Amino acid sequence: MNLLEKPQRQIDFSTPLMRRNSSPLMGGWRGGLLRLSAMFVVAGTVLCAPMGSGVLAKTGHQAASQDDNAIDPDAMAALNKMGAYMRTLKAFQVKADVSTDKVRNDGQTIEFSSKVDIMIVRPNRMRVEVNDDAGHRFYLFNGKEFTIYGQVAGFYATVPAPDTLAKLHDDLSDKYGIELPLTDLFYWGTDDAIMKRITAADDIGPSTVDGVTCEQYAFRQAGIDWQIWIQLGEFPLPRKLVIRTLTDDAKPQHSEVLTWNLAPSYSDSAFTFVPPDGVNRITLEEIRAAKAAQK
Repeated sequence: MNLLEKPQRQIDFSTPLMRRNSSPLMGGWRGGLLRLSAMFVVAGTVLCAPMGSGVLAKTGHQAASQDDNAIDPDAMAALNKMGAYMRTLKAFQVKADVSTDKVRNDGQTIEFSSKVDIMIVRPNRMRVEVNDDAGHRFYLFNGKEFTIYGQVAGFYATVPAPDTLAKLHDDLSDKYGIELPLTDLFYWGTDDAIMKRITAADDIGPSTVDGVTCEQYAFRQAGIDWQIWIQLGEFPLPRKLVIRTLTDDAKPQHSEVLTWNLAPSYSDSAFTFVPPDGVNRITLEEIRAAKAAQK
């Protein structure tokens, strides 16, 4: 992957959500907006779910549970198995086709799409490319530095970074208000508290996502319904996620379809940014100030 290939639209470093909130075309948004990294609803659930044998596909789609608060142990065991497997992955690449509803003040629901390409080498390498309505940008982490790069805009920012991905996530969120896409993939099975938030779980039955045989599961938490499609067999990867917000009358939805590469090709240089000629360096503090000025 070459940082200098295929320049896209003019961008800045503000998040898509901030840009849309400030856009006269879009007007104001209301309600609880979903994070791009929507997998927060399942992060941490897998570690404390009861261990069990591999979950087998059920025959046919199951009817919705008659008891709205029923928790199917098969569904919880599937999360357990998936999370345990995800934590064994040392290097992987995942591409996501993302669709997110935003609800305007007048009640109209507008759909936005984006594509995310992320490569992870644990414990301290990350490369993310995002294409969406806000433009085209890169995020790179090499265990020492974190860089945001807007290619067409011709700006980048680099800051010292902690030595692991887990620490980086907290550092960026606390210091700069940056939430990276899909980063909750790193934390499946690490937060016991989220397990207790699940009030219903159901094994819906077999399904396919892009030709891959999966099992579909439905879960409920306060204010959220969500579904996940987990690949069957020895590679229990999440293949699709759908989240519906119940606290907004419009019930906006967020969905992700995930494509995995468990043997990505990479070199250390892929995670370190070398600025091309003519690219200007700015600071994350200046970016944060610019965001505050837009509010």
